[in-house]
Amino acid sequence: MKLTATITALACISLAYSSSTAAHDKHQGHILASKSPETLASFDIVHAKVTTQGAHLVFQQAVNGKAGIDKPKANGQLAGAEVYSYVWPTTLNSASVGFDADQGILALALTIHPDFDDTPLYDEDNDGNKTNDGDNWHSHWVVLVPDDSCGKGALKVKDIAANTSPKLPATWPELPLFIDSPGFDFSIENSEVLVKVPLSSVGFAQNFSFDGVTAGLRVNQQVHAPLLCVAKVFDVASGDLSLPGKVK
Repeated sequence: MKLTATITALACISLAYSSSTAAHDKHQGHILASKSPETLASFDIVHAKVTTQGAHLVFQQAVNGKAGIDKPKANGQLAGAEVYSYVWPTTLNSASVGFDADQGILALALTIHPDFDDTPLYDEDNDGNKTNDGDNWHSHWVVLVPDDSCGKGALKVKDIAANTSPKLPATWPELPLFIDSPGFDFSIENSEVLVKVPLSSVGFAQNFSFDGVTAGLRVNQQVHAPLLCVAKVFDVASGDLSLPGKVK
């Protein structure tokens, strides 16, 4: 009887250990974050990951509420316009997507902003007008750099200095910023945000680190450099922007 009980106990321990290991392996490289009652639920990150699926990298964020439901209010003009975004800062070099090398933090972003359109190659709402779609979610690559003009320790999308001609991606939207409008496929359903990035578009890079961020940006009231500042950070998956995530 004692032997049977011992075997049963060992089997339970083994099963529990196997389940724990499987759960750990399942999330290895991902970033798990705690819920925060102080954070807007649609931007309260609970999980961020990047996975390789066939010919694509899939960037994912899961949030505490319904993703994408909160959007900035229309301002009626470019000056002071707000931008809401789901962002994946990475260790990818800016050159991997067509910018000059070593320009700053290359980040993938899914954004929405009702006061301007920065995807001139695409007609997201299929109404025949390619210049009125800013109030639809859409993808960008952006290069982020610090600039205290945006606030102490704040980041901005890097400005293109006057009278300079840096290398830019073919789908650059002709704004004076290090920004690209690649038109990647994405989905926002329930609590999950997904963006599918062709591996070919990043030089087939798979060995990089990342983080997850939700943020609000704002166009400068004077519409000059710094043109687009990170005005409010809703949440950072790692808590400290240490980019601990690994592609799996």
